[in-house]
Amino acid sequence: MVETRLMRTDTELIALASSGDENAFRFLVERYQQQVRATVVGMLGEVPEADDVSQSVFIRFYQSLDKFRGESGLGTYLTRIAINLSLNELKRRKRRFQRFFSLQKEDKAMEIPDESESPERMETRDLISQALRRLEPDFRAVVVLRLVEGHSVKETAEMLELPMGTVASRLARAQRKLKEIINNYSEK
Repeated sequence: MVETRLMRTDTELIALASSGDENAFRFLVERYQQQVRATVVGMLGEVPEADDVSQSVFIRFYQSLDKFRGESGLGTYLTRIAINLSLNELKRRKRRFQRFFSLQKEDKAMEIPDESESPERMETRDLISQALRRLEPDFRAVVVLRLVEGHSVKETAEMLELPMGTVASRLARAQRKLKEIINNYSEK
């Protein structure tokens, strides 16, 4: 029985989940949880809120099962929810930290070194992560979807509901800004 569920299409599993089959929904979550978490971590960084936002993506999806029309793939639909919820979390975070902390303290609080990696790799990963966090959320979303997750310009445009030209120009501007940020870090 489990094997047949795993072989079912997203459309079949969504139909089953819509009719109350909790196992069908669980299979959808298992199928897409890594993709959703990668999107959220790309937007927020490896922070405790990333797990909460990832779970919220699936809660939001479950609440709107009947609204999914299948015009795009389920992975695209879930990624769009993940981007939207991540942007909301970034706005909340910005308001919260503007009231209580400087942005520099926020960056230091979010860094937890992974001692299993080589120091050089950790330094490079941290540098890229810090540079990404300094990008405006609209630019960060494009970078995460295009460069981190490898979506095409067309897919990214669909997920962000933007023209393809806007995606391309934001990516180019984001890459210039990332280069500038990384060069500034390297000079310090």
